[in-house]
This record gives sequence, C-alpha cells and structure tokens, in this order.
Amino acid sequence: MYFFLSNLSLSDIVLITNIVPQMLQVILEEGATIPFTNCITQFVFSSASAGAECFLLTVMSYDRYLAICNPLHYSSIMGAKLCYTLVTLCWLIEFTLILIMAWMVCELRLCGPNVIDHFFCELGPLLELSCSDTSIVEIVAFVLSIPVILFPFVLILLTYVYISLTILRIPSTTGKQKAFSTCSSHLAVVCMYYGTLIAKYMVPSSGRLRGLSKVLSLLYTVVTPLFNPIIYSLRNQEIRAALRKCI
Repeated sequence: MYFFLSNLSLSDIVLITNIVPQMLQVILEEGATIPFTNCITQFVFSSASAGAECFLLTVMSYDRYLAICNPLHYSSIMGAKLCYTLVTLCWLIEFTLILIMAWMVCELRLCGPNVIDHFFCELGPLLELSCSDTSIVEIVAFVLSIPVILFPFVLILLTYVYISLTILRIPSTTGKQKAFSTCSSHLAVVCMYYGTLIAKYMVPSSGRLRGLSKVLSLLYTVVTPLFNPIIYSLRNQEIRAALRKCI
C-alpha cells in the first residue's frame, strides 16, 4: 500500500509543480506569457500525471481487493516484481497516449488568437487556438479517455463490489470496521477524482460552460492533490502517532 501511495504522491507532485506556479503567475499578474514548446511540455506532463493517477488508483483498488478477498495468497501474488511492473505500466501507458495527443496538437495549424482562456495549457483551450479542423483530435481524445478514465473506474467499482460482499460476510463487527477503514480513504479519493474527470472529459463540451470547465480543472489539478495527503495520512493511526511524537 505504501509503495503505491509513494507513486500516487509522485504523480501529485508532478501535477502541482507543473501547474500551480504558472497559475499563481496568471493570478498575480492577471495574465502570463508562455512559449508554445513550454505549453506543449506542460500539457504532456500535467496530462500524463493526471492519467497515471487514474491507473494508480485502479492498481490500489486491486491491491485492496487481494488484501481483503484473498488474504492468504496476498503476499505470494502482490510481490515486489508485480508491484514494480504495475507501476511501470501505469506511467508508460499514460505517457505513450499523451505523446500521441501532443503530436496531433503540434500538427495543427495555429493561425488564430494567441490567448489561452485558461490558467494552464489544457487540450480544449489549445484546440481553440487552431484554425484547422480539430474534430479528429477531439474524437481521438474522447476515445483515449475511455481506457484512461472509464475502464479503470468500472474496474474499481467491480473490485469494491467484491470487497463489500466479502466484508459483509465477516462475522465480527470489529473486523468489518477494520476492513472498511482500510478502504474508506481510497474510496473517498476515487469518488472525488473520477467524478471530476468524468464530468470534465466524458461529457460533451457543448453541454458544459467555460467557467465550469475551469472549476473542474481546478478540482483535479489542485484540490485533489491537496486533499490526498490529508485523507491518506491523517486517517492513518501510525502516521498520526509519528506526527504527535514529532510535535
């Protein structure tokens, strides 16, 4: 669990360090200038870290499923090799998909306005700068969002169905509470993060206000990384005890 949490923290660090400094500059100076290459770089790393977090949350749900539904075989299945393989695939797959999208964006002809109506370089505002036909890019982005957002979310729901059925069969109340407590933190992050991403990327843009789109972007790029350490750390008895000792 802590190995996957460390990678989740890494994705959050990449996300906020890539976006927040630029966002603060935009707020303080009421605008900012960014070269096109820097904008594409920001798009790649912000999108890759956000997508990798989707896969990492799915891997963590599988880890919780094995720990609760198949505890006797957990150590033999979830070994170090499998952990490293799963995490490597999370980052590798997401970076591959995002590089495809970045290449398609770079192939567009940019001859329109050079002002991005957003606080960071996201796909939608970037496409608005193009005077080319962006329908193919939008279709590809929607298709790629299915394996990155929708499929992992469905897998997480299925694992929690099996986890809930297993917990309900536990005879003792203490055992049920302990099992639920190990999953509540992860489930809270999943609901907050995936709810935002589905509303942001799986709903057609024509039915979404521009201001609402910015709020949704703020939720998954800033608010969720802010709450992740609180949800995962302050709910952990060992971390709370270590914090009291330091204080």
